[in-house]
Amino acid sequence: MKRVVIAGVSGAIGGALATLLIERDLQVRVIGLCRDPERVPRALRASDRCDVLGWDAGDSESPTAVAEALELLLARDEGIDTFIYAAGVLHGPAMFPEKRLEDLDAESMARAFAVNATGFALLARALLPWLRHGRFKQVAAISAKVGSITDNGFGGWYAYRSSKAALNMLMRNLSIELPRRCKPVACVSIHPGTTESALSEPFQQSLARLKVHTADETAANVLDVLDALSEEDNGRFLSWDGSELPW
Repeated sequence: MKRVVIAGVSGAIGGALATLLIERDLQVRVIGLCRDPERVPRALRASDRCDVLGWDAGDSESPTAVAEALELLLARDEGIDTFIYAAGVLHGPAMFPEKRLEDLDAESMARAFAVNATGFALLARALLPWLRHGRFKQVAAISAKVGSITDNGFGGWYAYRSSKAALNMLMRNLSIELPRRCKPVACVSIHPGTTESALSEPFQQSLARLKVHTADETAANVLDVLDALSEEDNGRFLSWDGSELPW
């Protein structure tokens, strides 16, 4: 049985990833994490190969509660084969991408970093005991091309860009540490491409000029990237089509 942990399973991409994994492989068991389990698609909650645990990316104590719940579901020596961080925030009540410095707001910045970056690091720490098995394992974060420092030619979106850049740096750090402690492993950030979701919904007019994927298409693309990974890919920033992106 292959065991996959997906953080953000109530979101469009996270939910689609979990659904596709279960549909295409009878030997996959998904453990989904999200703030509100009731928002997870009913079919996933009803599946005997999907367990949903409460988890809040903005709560620093939440990863500890996840680890305690996981102890009852999965022995540490059974291990996790893939950990996908699919949680993310771009906008919300009183929070919207900034166009200029005057738009910066401390609370919005803190929220972006908590969900897009810090939540990933703390969850990775909590899951570490399940990553120490001897099989090949993957740690992947759904990042964003706009988080690339090298590729930033337009500016703006301060909180989102900088928090995704922080997520990428955290992944690079893990790609250095985990091979020493959890070998064999591949740690990668993945740009999923523009996807139809609640995150992108306010920007429909701008998206008309871009290639936009459905959540199901994005899930298939991300899983194709993961399926192709080997130890040699550890520490890379990849796009949805498998091409390399600059950090």
